[in-house]
Order: sequence, then structure tokens, then C-alpha cells
Amino acid sequence: MQKRNNYTQTEDFLGDDSFRQWVLQNKNTSDWESWILENPEKAKLAEEARLWILALKVEETQMLTSTVALALEKTWKKIERKETNPTRVQNPKPKTWNKKWFISAAAVLVIGLAFSWKYNNNFVSTENSRTNQELLIENSDGLVEQTNNSKNPQIITLSDGSSVLLQPKSKLSYPKFFIGNERKVYLSGEAFFEISKNRKKPFFVFANEIVTKVVGTSFRICAFENHPNVEVIVRTGKVKVHSKNQSTKTSSQEIVLLPNEAVRFVRETAKFDKITDITKDIVLKQAAKNIEQLSFDFTDIPVSQIFKTIEQAYQVEIDFPKEKLNNCHLTTSLIDQPLPEKLKIICKSLGNNTSYEINGNLIIITSEGCN
Repeated sequence: MQKRNNYTQTEDFLGDDSFRQWVLQNKNTSDWESWILENPEKAKLAEEARLWILALKVEETQMLTSTVALALEKTWKKIERKETNPTRVQNPKPKTWNKKWFISAAAVLVIGLAFSWKYNNNFVSTENSRTNQELLIENSDGLVEQTNNSKNPQIITLSDGSSVLLQPKSKLSYPKFFIGNERKVYLSGEAFFEISKNRKKPFFVFANEIVTKVVGTSFRICAFENHPNVEVIVRTGKVKVHSKNQSTKTSSQEIVLLPNEAVRFVRETAKFDKITDITKDIVLKQAAKNIEQLSFDFTDIPVSQIFKTIEQAYQVEIDFPKEKLNNCHLTTSLIDQPLPEKLKIICKSLGNNTSYEINGNLIIITSEGCN
């Protein structure tokens, strides 16, 4: 673990046996995912290394083989011409490359071309004219797909610290790490999102015919394949919703939602119905979950009660040292914070070597008591 903390280049990850086993064989998964969450500044390097490793698995096609061969042949001929007809310079530098070096470079070129071909054929898409399923298939390489086949909600923690409460009979597809200038996930079913704030990297949820764009907020989306409507309900922050077949270049094409507002996309007519007060809509009111109704403002509240509120909201179990935290009270606001951030704030407030670990729907708190 200490060794990887010093990684500063993609090659560092490529040379790590444990990392390669994680990417190719799903070994050491919890170890690496926990480390990435604790070291978000290393996430981009790790993702680049992961993509390089996956590129080695690209199936060769006639087009790819010929492209690589032609590129290598041209490069080799250029080098041979330079050897036979060297250009005259006043202070010539000694050659630092040899054939062994070139073979290594050629191998990198092969991998790069293979990945480039795979990227262009699998990732580049015209999102505004594709169905959600087509987009998901086209972007499926490297995505984690989690389906909730249980009777209870499941908590999912994303690499940026965002949390998703996935309801039964629902599926979420998301990347192991978010790279680039956007964060994108794909939902089929129902989920409650709490998005980590990052104005430079907006968050997009693709759910059937609609796209929801946020920066940092909490909201619920209900988008089952066999339901007549798709709904977006906002609890905190601001959300922008538009049809997948629309461009977002003009604001008139977006529905802007504020707290306690919602929008219902009627699939039969392909039209939006904005709801400015969700308490007056019987369907939305009845469908509201605990996490949307409970308060996360705490004033001199026993920490045991705070944990109970979190258990009720997220349908999780929290294991904590009851005797050591029996007399601990907190005053804090956890509104508009993803679950990992809520736990981090609580642990920091308690101090005294307090930490947490999320293992599925079980949260383990380790502490020596409060300060």
C-alpha cells in the first residue's frame, strides 16, 4: 500500500502485479477501490493505466493489423533513411536508441493504435440521437454494472465520492473512475443520487429518454423501462433536465428544477410536465422515500441517534462501539452531502482516531470515543 502512494506515472501502475490482477481478474478489488477513494488525485493515472491494460485485450481485425503494420513499416523506413543519409549538424549528438528500444516503442505503438481504434469504434457517439440502451452498449467498455436483485435498496459509492441509493429491480452502470471533463452514469430503474460538488466536472445521468445534469445536489430519478413516465424529483440544489433527442445549446430546451420541484416526462407524448410543489402531487408524495423526508440537521444530538437516522435513510446497518460513544453528542448539518462525506464529517467531529469503512450495506465505525 505504501509503495503505490508514491506512484506518479502511468508506468508505475502498469508495473504493479496487484493492479494488473485487479483490472484483468477482479482480484484485490476492495483494496484498490478503497485506495482510489482515499487518493482521488491518483485516479486519472490509475484509469489511464487500466485502459492501457485493457487495450492489450483488443481483438485483432484485418483493418487494425494492416493499419499497425503500415505504420510500423513507414516508421522503420524513415529510421533506415536517417541511418544511411544522416543530416549534418555542427554538434551531432550520439544515438541513444537501438533496435531493442525501437521494438519496445513499436509495441507501445501497437497498443496505442489498438486502443485508439477501439476507442473510436466503441466510445464516440452522437448521444442526442441514440436510445439509452444503444448509448450504454456503445460506452460499455470499462463500465461497472450493478443490478439490485434484492428486496432492499443498495448503496453505491462512486469514485468521486458521490453516493447512489439503488432501489430494487434497478440497474446502474458507471465507470470505475471518472476521467475527462464530465461524469456520466446510466440508470434503468429508480435511484436517489447525492452528487459530490465539482463545478469543473458536471454530472450526467442518462435514464431512458432523458438526461439529468447536475453539479452537486441530491435528487431521485424513477425511470423503469416498462413505466409510462420518467420522473426526476429534486431534494436539494439545482438540476437541469432535457430530452436525449434535444441539444442543450439553448436554455429554452432545458427544464430547470429547484428543491421540492419535479418533472414528469410522459413517454406517450414525449412531453415534459413540470411540478413546482411535489407535496401537491399525490403520486410523488406517496413514492417519497425515507432519505427524502428525514432531516440531517442535528443540534446536540447523541451520535447513536445520528447513526440511527442514517440507517433509516440509506437502509444500511451501522456497527459502532456503543459504550465508547455512549456520551457523545454532535451539532452538525449533513444536508446535501453524499453518504461518504456525511460519515467523514461525523468521524472528524468525534476525533480520537475515529474512522469508517463501507462494506456493501454495512458501515463499520472504529473509535476510541469522542474528544
